[in-house]
Order: sequence, then C-alpha cells, then structure tokens
Amino acid sequence: MKNFQKNVELQQRAKQVLPLGVNSNFRYWGEGITPYVKKAKGSHLWDVGGNEYIDYRLAFGPIILGHAYDEVDEKVIEEVRNGVLFAMTGELELDVAEMIVEMCPGVEMVRTACSGTEATMHAIRVARAYTGRELILKFEGNYHGFQDHTLWSTYAPAEAYGNRRSPIPIPASSGIPRALGQAILTLPFNDFEGFERVMRSYGEQIAAVITEPCQGNCAAILPQPGFLELIRQKTSEYGAVFILDEVKTGFRIAKGGAQEYYNLKPDLATYAKALGNGYPIAAFGGKREIMSIIGHGVSQGGTYTNNKPGIAGAWATLKIMQREPVHETIQQRGTRLMNGLREIFDENGIQAVVSGYPAMFSFAVGIDSMTCQRDWTQSDRDLYLRWAEAAMERGVMPDYDPREPWFLSYSHTDADIDRTLEVYAEVVRTVK
Repeated sequence: MKNFQKNVELQQRAKQVLPLGVNSNFRYWGEGITPYVKKAKGSHLWDVGGNEYIDYRLAFGPIILGHAYDEVDEKVIEEVRNGVLFAMTGELELDVAEMIVEMCPGVEMVRTACSGTEATMHAIRVARAYTGRELILKFEGNYHGFQDHTLWSTYAPAEAYGNRRSPIPIPASSGIPRALGQAILTLPFNDFEGFERVMRSYGEQIAAVITEPCQGNCAAILPQPGFLELIRQKTSEYGAVFILDEVKTGFRIAKGGAQEYYNLKPDLATYAKALGNGYPIAAFGGKREIMSIIGHGVSQGGTYTNNKPGIAGAWATLKIMQREPVHETIQQRGTRLMNGLREIFDENGIQAVVSGYPAMFSFAVGIDSMTCQRDWTQSDRDLYLRWAEAAMERGVMPDYDPREPWFLSYSHTDADIDRTLEVYAEVVRTVK
C-alpha cells in the first residue's frame, strides 16, 4: 500500500487558494485521491509522498521524449540566459517554423501560440475570415480546447445529444453564451451518412469542419477507413476549410503527425503538446493562400507566442526527432504494450476494445466495438477505474479518466512495458 497521506494533506492546503485544489479541472480526481507531483525523470514520476510510478499520462501527452530530457532542458537554459521574451521576432522562431513546414505535409505557413486552445481558436477565426461564413461543424466527443466556440458536445452524457440524425449541440460548461450554439453543428464521429447529409444541407454555410484524427479525449477512437478522406473531399466540394486538430497527434504518431500517417492534407492544422516536450508552445498552420490573410484585416497575436522556453523547447525537440529513432522506438514498445493488454483481456475472458496508436491508445471494457462517443458510453467505466486504481497501487499510472489515452515516450523502456503488463495481468485477474 502506497503512502498517500502527504497527497491528502497537500490537497487540503491547496483547496484554500485553488478551486478544487488544482489549476485545471483535469488534474482533480476527487477528495483524498488526487495526486500531487514532486518530480519526474524519463518515464517515471514521483508524487509528494515519495511514491514512484511508470507514467503513462505524460502531462496529458506533451512529454514525447521523456521527463526532464537533458538535451531539451540544456537548450532552454542556454537560450533563456539571453532573455525570455521580446516584442520582436528572433531567428530561433524562424528555425522552428521551417522545421514544422518541412515535417508536416499540409503546412506551408505557420504561426506559433502558447496552447492548443489558442491554436484552435486562431484557426477557427482564420477559417471564418477566409470563407466569409460562420458555421463550424465538429464531432461529438472531440475536444478542441477550452475556447467557447467548440466546447460543445464534448463531455455530456450521450443521451443528451439527441437523435443521431438531428444531434443537439450541448455546451460543456456554464458560462458559454447560448448564442454561440447557433454557430455550431455537431455529429457523431465516423458518421459517413450523417456527414454527407449535413454537407448537402449546410455545406455552403459552413466555414470549417474541425476534427481530431482520432478521438483524443474519448478512448482514442480511430477514424473508420475513408472517414477523414470523406471530410477532405466534401469540404473541398463546398468551399469549407478542413481543420485537422493535431494538438495530440502532431509530432507524436509520426514525425509529420496524422497528415503523414494518413497521407492527408487539410487546409489548416493545429499543434501543441509533443511539439515542445512539455514547454509552453503551440502552432497552427496550413495552406499559404489561407494563412496569408493574417495581418490583412485578420487579427492574430499574443504577448507570449514567442516565449523563449517554448521556442527553444520546440527547436530541441524537433531536432532530436529528425535525428533519432524516436517514433520507431515508441511504435515498437507501444505495439507490444497494446498487444499484451489484448492478450490479458482475452486470457481472462474480458470483452474489451483496444483503440488508438502505439504512441497514444486506450481501451474500453465490456463492449466489442466503438466508432463514436455514443458507443463508448456503453462501456464499463467503473471497472476501468478500479483497474486504474489497483495499477497505481502497484506503481503504474494511467489517467484516472477513462476517456484520456495512455501516452508513451521515447524514454519508456522494455522493462517498463514488462512491468506494466505484469501489473495489469494481476489487476485484471484479481479486480472484478
């Protein structure tokens, strides 16, 4: 049994000055069970009680190389000695932009930001400005940051969404203006017929269709073959902008992200997370014709968009990706972990779906297939959480939210994979 008392004490202290005792709702697990971190290195993390874990949360995905990765940190330290923030552009920013354009097939011009939320917010504004339209189409269960324009039909119970043929957009928070609901259309992910029907009805009014390549906040549900290609085809046909939200998949599932993985070129794409191995950096970019309208009656900016820690972190991270077998290594070890979990489920007669990519995957228990959030809500989330709690007691840390994927880094070792599979073999066998 791990010593969790220090975590409990820190939560009580934190609740006096931080809502829920945390700086993001996603870091709150509940009373007496919310962990507080002390340090991390490589693929391992230690909480304030000194408990050690193999970390599969990786800061919700940004840590692609490993925690406290020496080469990245050394570059950041070197750069910040000459200043942290400037009201002008530096050469290092240009280096980063050129690497993004080189690595991502659909990106011809790019602008940086500080978070994925900012990147999607800016991309949507550019799409609306470029098309002269206002409607945005997004898919249920997809998360595109905390900006009000797309925080709809993200976390609500599926029964609240209405019929598949006429879904009801549901705001994910109080405080989102109701009027914004008039500018959003929603559909289940992987709904081929529904998407074609909506495009026939609204295609010429839609400014942008935005989607993640897989459902990054809903068990990493993959696109069905041809679904992303259908979005590409229909947005071109109706003059809408196709925004591919690669905040989670970008620089993670391949050097060029989902664009390389699926051989797909959207009009705009958004990035963050793995771009900087944890430093605050994001980006959005795409076709030169679309990006070129920025600054010509189209506003985009931010005081911290060229913050030196983020830019330097991205510079070092991308250089390492270009030089070393980062993605090949993660692919090999992640595949072994996914296959090992499938074998454990099969050996114990557990019905489960393992979905996603070796660098970013999840599983849903008690169902045999899932193509959208409505399917996932039929899974046994309580059993998933009991397994997660038991795994953490044994030093393996997935996220406490069953919607959030497992992430792997370049620093995860074969020994980490072995230990994780040992733990889950025991957990699945004993925790019913």
